[in-house]
Amino acid sequence: MLVLSRKENQRVVFPNLGVAVEILRVEGNRVRVGVDAPKDVRILRGELADGQEMAAADEASRKQKHDLRNRLNSANLAMHLLQKQLDAGMVEDAESTLAGALETFGELERLASGQMASGQSPQPTIKQDGQGRRALVVEDNANERELLAGYLRLCGYEVDTVQDGIDAMLYLAKHQQRPDVVLLDMQMPRMDGPNTINAIRSNPYYRDVKIFAVSGSERAAMGVEMGDQGVDRWFSKPLQPSEFADELGRECANR
Repeated sequence: MLVLSRKENQRVVFPNLGVAVEILRVEGNRVRVGVDAPKDVRILRGELADGQEMAAADEASRKQKHDLRNRLNSANLAMHLLQKQLDAGMVEDAESTLAGALETFGELERLASGQMASGQSPQPTIKQDGQGRRALVVEDNANERELLAGYLRLCGYEVDTVQDGIDAMLYLAKHQQRPDVVLLDMQMPRMDGPNTINAIRSNPYYRDVKIFAVSGSERAAMGVEMGDQGVDRWFSKPLQPSEFADELGRECANR
């Protein structure tokens, strides 16, 4: 694992991704980190894979597509969480987040250069937009789960996390205070996203709970409806966290 120390002008470049991470300035306990990336980095997965995916729609290809989206989402979330932590003066936490982000960028770099086999698993004042609101993050990937939860907490949300649909339903049954919104991955073991949506929507007690899908899969492929019997919004990975948090705040305000 490559880790940057707090020295100015240190730079790590991922040429196949067009991404560079650099320590720009150190002022006491504050560290300024720059990330130079193409504006369309959020759809890099499509640029890398579309040529072969259009011709091969088999299960292995779909799994590789989903895996790459998840890795890019983790890197994207990590960099946004890093900025939030730096803004809050949480330098040690930010250094840990940066180390994890660089490792994830390295995995993406190997994917982009064709050095990683298909299906290989990855190694595992603030603006208070969500003040007083509660979110439940349902995601089987522990890294993504904690990165998204950490970012939302720094936006002012109270956040709980579970790893799949079964744990989500147990959480809802045990907690009298319902979450304002459930952020739900689609492909999970034991109980997946579509079945979790059906379980929540079939219980009138949860009728006011918003459900946002946060997934590397396509909605049509998962057979999920929009609206009262499905999800309120569908967000494709990789997320743009600031835009996602804004939309989340608007939806919760309309609850």
